[in-house]
Amino acid sequence: MTATASTFLDRDLERLLLSIELVAFDFDGVFTDNTVYVLQDGTEAVRCFRGDGLGLARLRRAGVSTIIISTETNPVVSERSRKLGIRCIQACDDKRKTLEAVMEEMRISPVQTAFVGNDINDAECLSFVGLPIVVGDAHPDVLSLAKYRTHARGGQGAVREVCDLLARVKETVTVPS
Repeated sequence: MTATASTFLDRDLERLLLSIELVAFDFDGVFTDNTVYVLQDGTEAVRCFRGDGLGLARLRRAGVSTIIISTETNPVVSERSRKLGIRCIQACDDKRKTLEAVMEEMRISPVQTAFVGNDINDAECLSFVGLPIVVGDAHPDVLSLAKYRTHARGGQGAVREVCDLLARVKETVTVPS
């Protein structure tokens, strides 16, 4: 059964959370509510949750690296990631291959990696990492891939929830010697 934010953290999930050194996020549907506003001149705008920035900062202080991996190429994604201080790779034809390259660069394993997604184009990454996470309103086809499902919906605090959960566990749990 997939854990949610409202459930008590079991030992297995706690161990997984402690092992995480990298959290990779999809952008659309995770940082956003999956809505796009198309303006008269053709430019796009999206709605994001402002509290994500504080969560990402807390996660960095806890020693966890973060990255956005998106199939889209959109200046909105670049600008938001720049403002949040999070590395961003866009225009990925193969998210899993991109994630593997980042992990190799960091010299970490899938067990040390979490991926946060929301839809079928995230399935390969969710199946590959040690801690697959989906947002509360994720597509039904990826729900069974998750070991954790956020209470919050994409773009409505899901990123902050993941960051706070990981940071809280890393800040409070000590690993026995």
